[in-house]
Amino acid sequence: MEKTYPYIERDISWLAFNHRVLQEATDPTMPLFERIKFMAIYSSNLGEFFAVRVAQHRNLLRISKKTKKELDLHPREVLKAILKIVNEQQEEFNKIFAEQIEPALRQNHIFLKRRLDLDEEQKDFVEEYFKQNMLPFVQPVLLVKNKIRPFLTNSSLYLTVMMRTKGKPNGSLQYAIVKVPSDHLPRFIKLPSEEGQHDLIMIDDIVRHSIAWLFPGYDVLDTYSIKLTRDAELYIDDEFSGDLIQKIKKSLLRRDVGPAARLVYDREMPKQLLKYLQSVLELENYDLLPEGRYHNNFDFFNFPDFGLQHLKQRPLPSLAYIPLEASQDFFETIRQEDQMIHLPYHSYESVIQFFEEASMDPNVTHIKIIQYRVAKESRIMNALMEAVKRGKRVSAFVEVKARFDEEANLSWGARLEEAGVRVHYSFPGLKVHSKAALIRRIENGKPRLYSFLSTGNFHEVTAKIYSDIGMFTADTRLTSEIARIFSILETRKLPSVDFEHLLVGQFNLRSELVNLINYEVAQAQEGKKAEIILKLNSLQDTDMIDMLYKASAAGVRIKLIVRGICCLIPGEEGLSTNISAVSIVDRYLEHARIFIFHNSGDPKLYLSSADWMTRNLSYRIETVFPIYNEKIRKMIFDIVEGQLNDNVKARIIDKEGKNKFVKSETGLPVQSQIETYYYLKRQQEKYNELIESDSGQNN
Repeated sequence: MEKTYPYIERDISWLAFNHRVLQEATDPTMPLFERIKFMAIYSSNLGEFFAVRVAQHRNLLRISKKTKKELDLHPREVLKAILKIVNEQQEEFNKIFAEQIEPALRQNHIFLKRRLDLDEEQKDFVEEYFKQNMLPFVQPVLLVKNKIRPFLTNSSLYLTVMMRTKGKPNGSLQYAIVKVPSDHLPRFIKLPSEEGQHDLIMIDDIVRHSIAWLFPGYDVLDTYSIKLTRDAELYIDDEFSGDLIQKIKKSLLRRDVGPAARLVYDREMPKQLLKYLQSVLELENYDLLPEGRYHNNFDFFNFPDFGLQHLKQRPLPSLAYIPLEASQDFFETIRQEDQMIHLPYHSYESVIQFFEEASMDPNVTHIKIIQYRVAKESRIMNALMEAVKRGKRVSAFVEVKARFDEEANLSWGARLEEAGVRVHYSFPGLKVHSKAALIRRIENGKPRLYSFLSTGNFHEVTAKIYSDIGMFTADTRLTSEIARIFSILETRKLPSVDFEHLLVGQFNLRSELVNLINYEVAQAQEGKKAEIILKLNSLQDTDMIDMLYKASAAGVRIKLIVRGICCLIPGEEGLSTNISAVSIVDRYLEHARIFIFHNSGDPKLYLSSADWMTRNLSYRIETVFPIYNEKIRKMIFDIVEGQLNDNVKARIIDKEGKNKFVKSETGLPVQSQIETYYYLKRQQEKYNELIESDSGQNN
C-alpha cells in the first residue's frame, strides 16, 4: 500500500493567508490609510471566499454518504473549522479597528461619528441627507412569519429592526427589515465639522438615526445589521454540449439569486431575533456568521482621505522601460535581444506599445492574443480593433469562464467581433489560463514572429498593483511553439509534434515538472548538490506535494515562496526537513510564478501562468516558458534571492497557520518589494549611462 502524506486543508491554508492580509492593518510603521486599505482587502477576500469556497462546502453536505466517504475530510467538519477561524478573525478585525485604527484616526483629527455623537447641526444635516438622498432606496419591509419572506439582495446591507406597537410597552415584539443603500450612495458621508477637524458618518448610522420615520406606528427599540452572501458559482451543467456562451449568460442572471452561502449578523443581536431571521430566511446554523456592528468592510477602499497625503504610502513611480519605450525601432529591439519587464515596478506602456505599434505597422499581418481578464477601458483592445481597420488579421481567444469576469469578457468578445476581430471562446470543461500574444511581421520578404509572454493578464489596471513578469521575444524556439498554442486554440486540434521548450497544460506540463523534480532527486541520491526554488501563488496539488516530500527525503533543498494557499507542511522532521516556506504580503500583490531547478549547476529557469494546483496542472491550458537570455536570468535570480532574504514582510508558513514574521539574522531590514524597485531603478540608470556614453562617443 502506497504511503499517504499529510496536508494542510486548502481552505484552512487560505484563511491563514487572509490573516496575513489582516496583519498588515496592525503594522504601526505603515501609513494609516494603507492600514485601512488592508482591512478592506481582507474583507473583500473573505466575501469572495464565502461566495465560492464555503458555498461549495455547503453543497457537499447534500451529496450521498457514499461520496462523502471518498472525501479526505467531511464537509461539515471543514465548515466547522472554517467558521471557528473566521469568527476569531472577525473578533480580531473589530479589535484592530476599535483599539488601533479609530484612535489613530482621532489623532489625525478624523472622527467617525455614531448617531448618538452628533451635534444639532450634524443631526439636521443627517436628517436632510436622508430625506433628499436615501428615502427612495431604503425599502422598509415588515416581517410576518410564514407570510412575508423578504428577498435579500446578494451582499447588500440591511438593518433588522426590533420594535413594538406605539402605546403598547408590553406588547409583542415586531420585526422589520430596511435596506442600507450603499450600492447607490457613498458608505462614508462627510459631516459639517469644526475647522481643522474632519467628521464623517457611515450611511448605516444615517438610516439608524432616521428609521423611526419609516415606521410611524411603532416604537423602535433597536437595530442590528445583517448581510446575505449568495453562492457565486455558475454550476454550468453539461458543458460538453450545447451553446456554452448562452449557458454562461443564463447562469450570470442566476448568480445574484443563488442560495445563501452565509448570513453575516451583528454579534450583539438578541438570540430571539436571530432565530426568527433564521426561520424566515430558511438558514442552517452553519450559514450564520457573527461580525461587528458594520459589514461590507471592503467599502473601506473608499474611505475619504481629506487630502491628507502624509497618511498614504509614499508612491514608487513606475519606471519607464527605456529599451522599448524610447526605441526608434520597437521590433528590432526585441529581435536583437529578449526584453523583460517587471510590473508594477516597470510601466505597462511597453506592453501597450507592443500592440499599438503592431496595429500601425504596415509590415504586421497578424495579431493574436489570449484574453483572460481585461480592464474596462483598454488601449490594448482598442489597438486590436484599430488593427482590423488597417487590414490586419486579428484573433482573440476569450476565456468567458474567468470567475467574476465572465460578463466583462462576454462584453469585450462582442465588441471585438463587431469590430471584425476573429473571436474564439472557451473550451467546454477546460479553462485557458495562458498569458500570451503573438505578432506576425513580414521582414525582407519573410515572416517573423514576435511574442509577449507573461505571468499576468493583459489588464492595464491590475498591472499597477500586481507583481508580474513579462518577456518580449523573437526567439524562434519560443515563438514557433507559441504559434502552435494559438493553432490549438483556434482549430481545437492537437499538434502533430510535442512541445520542446514550453511546458503547456494539457500536454507536457505535469510530466515535465515531474521529470525536473526527479532529476534533482537523482542528483541528491548521488551526493551532488540538488535544489528547487518555487515562487507560487498557490501550492495545492497533492501529487506534486508528494513529489516535493520525496525530494526532501532524498536530500533536495527546497525553498518555497507561496503567497496564498500552501497545503504542503514545511520543516516537519522525517517528512519535509529540507523544505522551507515563506509568504510575502506587501503593497503589491505577489503574482509572478517562478520555477528554478539547480540542474547540475546550469539552472533551469521558468516563468509561468500556472500555480501548482490540480486545476492548473490538469484542467487548464497553461504556459510555462524558459528564460534563456543570461541578463534576464541574472535579474530574476537576484530578485528571487531578495525575496528569500525578506525579513520585513515575509511570514513563515507552518501547519498551525501562526504567520510568524521572518526575523533578521543581521539586524538589517530587507523589504523585498522596495529592494526590487531600487534594484530595477539602478538597472535603468546603468542603461541611461550606457546610452549617454555611446552617444558621446558617436558625437
